[in-house]
Amino acid sequence: MLKKILIFPFILLVRFYQVAISPYTPGVCRYTPTCSQYTVEALKKHGLIKGGWLAIKRIGSCNPWGGSGYDPVP
Repeated sequence: MLKKILIFPFILLVRFYQVAISPYTPGVCRYTPTCSQYTVEALKKHGLIKGGWLAIKRIGSCNPWGGSGYDPVP
């Protein structure tokens, strides 16, 4: 229960981005699932610390010199 309470504000921020910002920017995510979907899944599966770290690593690698393709949450 505590895990859900801690991750809720972060998931809310990602959902806000998905609804209010993402539709107005070009779709450039190199991965499947997208970085925002990956972040929500990682937070739900691993919690705030590990899920947040996985999300940061994923977003950091989403650039022209990073990887691409199918990359599910471990």
